[in-house]
Amino acid sequence: MEFFVSIIAIALMIIGAFGVIFLKRPLDKVIMFSIMDAGFVLVIVLFKYLDVAMFAALAGPLSTLVFILSIVKIKEIRTKKLASGDIND
Repeated sequence: MEFFVSIIAIALMIIGAFGVIFLKRPLDKVIMFSIMDAGFVLVIVLFKYLDVAMFAALAGPLSTLVFILSIVKIKEIRTKKLASGDIND
């Protein structure tokens, strides 16, 4: 049983990593990061580091929130640059 759970955890991490690398839209990247984070927490639990797993489970949503806030801020900056006519950078 533990073997199948480890296969699922590794699959989640690989799918999430490829999704983060190859998807173009920022919100899709955040979703794939969350999938990768779920696989990572599952691997930590399989290795029986439960204290580290608890910290990762608490830090995961916070890092996702930071990613979402940074996406919103970058979009706002790009919109202001396009409105002002500065297309460089």
